[in-house]
Amino acid sequence: MQEIAIVATRRWLESAVLGLNLCPFARVPHREGRIRICASAATDVDALLSDLQQELERLAEAPTSQLETTLLVLTGMLSDFLDFNDFLEAADALLQALDLDGVLQ
Repeated sequence: MQEIAIVATRRWLESAVLGLNLCPFARVPHREGRIRICASAATDVDALLSDLQQELERLAEAPTSQLETTLLVLTGMLSDFLDFNDFLEAADALLQALDLDGVLQ
């Protein structure tokens, strides 16, 4: 299921985000392989925060010449927009706890 989600997200990135020019800044990093797409099968907030922390740390430690953007695809939770929106508060708190607020978005 995770690989299917990654493939679908890559297709969405290429057809919608890049194809419709929704984010012109994504074109060069995509072409240069600096966009990472990974999936989280987390089914509870703590597991998801752990996966998110791992990806935030990876992104913060990598030079932008190698990794510029990460798309974390959630396959096990937060399919409801309101639930996702509620989770953003915890994600913002994690950014602050890692001292990455304003560094990563």
